[in-house]
Amino acid sequence: MSLEAIEKVTEVELESKERRGAAEAEARQIVADAERTGLALLQKVRADAASEGKALLRKAEERAAERAAEISANASREADGLRQMADKHMEAAAEFIVGRVVKD
Repeated sequence: MSLEAIEKVTEVELESKERRGAAEAEARQIVADAERTGLALLQKVRADAASEGKALLRKAEERAAERAAEISANASREADGLRQMADKHMEAAAEFIVGRVVKD
């Protein structure tokens, strides 16, 4: 082989090594960028999920409070009705008791 041919082969080998090194560096950079992007996306998804969970919990608490208010109002109405019925029967019950005590 001539000196020129050896120099050309050496030059081509160096260029090949440089290209391979550049390609490996670019591949490492692509992987690092993908990991960074993936982590950022994961954090965003987690934050969005936490926010959505809080919103759902808040809505559930509001519905529970509304239902508790309805139940309380119904119970209060029933209690008032029972109290009125008891008041109506109180006089009759008192007369019955007095009548039994007086008659005996």
